[in-house]
Amino acid sequence: MSKVATAASPGEIIESLPSNLPAPQLSAVTPSGIEVPAVVDAVMAHDLDPGHPGEPPFTRGIFPDGYRGRLWTIRQYSGFGSAEDTNARYRFLLDAGQTGLSVALDLPTQCGLDPIDPIARPEVGKVGVSLSSLAEAEVLFDGIDLSKISTSFTINGTAAIIYAMYCAVADTQGVPRAKLTGTIQNDILKEYVARGTWIFPVRPSMRLIADTVLFSTDETPRFNPISIAGAHVRDAGATAVEEIGYTLANGLAYVAELLRRGGDATRFARRLSFFFYVHMDFFEEVCKFRAARRLWPKLVEERFGITDPEAQRFRFGVVCGGSSLTAAQPLNNIVRVGIENMAAVLGGAQSIFTCAFDEAFQIPTETSAEIALRTQQIVAYESGIARTVDPLGGSYYVEWLTDKMEQETRAVIEEIDAYGGVERAIEDGYLQTRIAQRARARKEAIDRGHTVVVGQNHFRRPDQKNEVGEVFRIDPQAARRVVEKFTATRVKRDQACVAVGLERLRAAAQTDNENLMPILIECCHAYASVGEMVSVLKSCWGEFQEPIRL
Repeated sequence: MSKVATAASPGEIIESLPSNLPAPQLSAVTPSGIEVPAVVDAVMAHDLDPGHPGEPPFTRGIFPDGYRGRLWTIRQYSGFGSAEDTNARYRFLLDAGQTGLSVALDLPTQCGLDPIDPIARPEVGKVGVSLSSLAEAEVLFDGIDLSKISTSFTINGTAAIIYAMYCAVADTQGVPRAKLTGTIQNDILKEYVARGTWIFPVRPSMRLIADTVLFSTDETPRFNPISIAGAHVRDAGATAVEEIGYTLANGLAYVAELLRRGGDATRFARRLSFFFYVHMDFFEEVCKFRAARRLWPKLVEERFGITDPEAQRFRFGVVCGGSSLTAAQPLNNIVRVGIENMAAVLGGAQSIFTCAFDEAFQIPTETSAEIALRTQQIVAYESGIARTVDPLGGSYYVEWLTDKMEQETRAVIEEIDAYGGVERAIEDGYLQTRIAQRARARKEAIDRGHTVVVGQNHFRRPDQKNEVGEVFRIDPQAARRVVEKFTATRVKRDQACVAVGLERLRAAAQTDNENLMPILIECCHAYASVGEMVSVLKSCWGEFQEPIRL
C-alpha cells in the first residue's frame, strides 16, 4: 500500500507539467536493462522444456495442478484508525468475498512506540491500525475465527511482538495455535535498505527473527513466520532483477542464521515464504517469478545441502500496485492493477493483494477497495487464465527471458557475496546507496519522459486536475479514542504481572540464544504494551545507527 502523503486534498492535486518532453517511444530494453530482440526463436530459447509443475526445478510452479487445486488467497491490505474501525472494514471485505486478511499497522506500532508517546501522537492510525496491546488485538479480531482465516501482517521491527500478540489472541479465543495460518513479514534486512522501520541493530534483529521461525516450526506449523520481502526494495527504486537478487540474498542470510542457531534446515525451510511487488512490464514480471522459483532450490541445495523438494518450494505473495500507481489521472490505475494482477497469476503467486486506484494519495474508500477486490475476482473467475498451469510456458520469449532473469539475478547475489554478505553490506550502507542511486535514475527517466507513464508525463490533459470522487477521511477523534483506551488498559491490568514479564524478557534478551517468543507471549497476556517490550529490548541491545556514505 502506498504511503505517499500530500498537503492538498486529493481532489486538488495538480502536478507540474514537464516541458519539452520527447515523443513517447516503445523501448527495446526492459526496466532491468535486458535488451530484448525483435524476435526470439527456438535457437535463442535453447531449452523449451521447462519441466513439470510441482517438480524440481519448479519453473512452472510448485503445485502440479496450479490454481485448479486451490485458488490464490485474495488478501486485501487494510487498516486505519482504531481497532474498531479496522474490524468493520475487515468484515466488509470478508462479506464481499475476500479470503484472507492483510493487516496494515500504523507507524507507531511499526516503530515500537505506544500511542501516548509524543513522537507517536501525530501518526496514530494514519497509515494503518494502532495495535498497542492485546486489548486492541482482541477488538481487531472480534467475531473473526482465527482457526478459519489466514492473516498476514506487514510488520518487521516489532514482528516478534505482533506475532506473540496474535498467538495470545488465539489463546483467548480458544483456538489451538497449530490451527493458525497466515504470515508475518518479519524481514528486517530489507527494512535497513528500503522502508526504515528498523529498531535494533542488525545482529540482535537477526536473533529475533530466528526466534520466531524456530518457535513457529513447533508451535504454529501452518503459519509462515517470515515473508522475505523484495516488495519494498522494488518500490524504493530497485529493478525487477535486483528485487529478486536482494531478496534471495536476504533469504540465504536467514537460513545461515537459523542453521547457526541449530535449526533443522529441512523443517524450517518449509515455512519460508517470499513477498514481491508487481510492476508494469508484463513479461519481465512473469519471468522474474519463474526465474526466482527455479533459482531458489538451486541456491539452497548448493549452499546448505537442502534437497527435500518440500523445503525447496518457493512460495510467494505479491502486491499489484505500489509506486507504479499515479496520483495523476488515478482511474488509470484500475487498468494498471488489472495488468499486474494477470502477471501475478501467470507468474504463479500464492497470495495476491491488489491496490485500490486511489492508494497513491489516500487510504482507500470502500468503493475503491471493492473495485480492487473485484479485479481479482474477475481475473480469477472470468478471464480463464487460471484454468491451466503456467499457460505461457514454452513460449520462446518467456523461456528466453526467464533464463536471462535467472542469470542476472545470480550476478546480483554474487556481487553481494563478493562484498562480504548482506549484513556487512547493510552495516556499511552499501546496499542503501545502491537503492538510492536506482531510485534517482528511475525518477530522472520519468521526469525526462524517457520512461512513459500515461497521464503523468505523457498523454496529459491541459490544466490537469484529479477527479477522484469519494475522499476518504479518518475520523479526527480516532487517535483520541485510541489514547483513552490505551490509558484505561494500563489502569485495569495487573501491574505486578506486567513487571514480572518485562523483567523475564530483560534477562532472556541478555543471553545469547534463549528463545524470546514464549516470554513475549507471556508479556502480551499480561497486557504489556508494544512500547514497553521494545523499551526493554532497546535497553539490552541499543538501536541501529544509519550508516552515512558520501
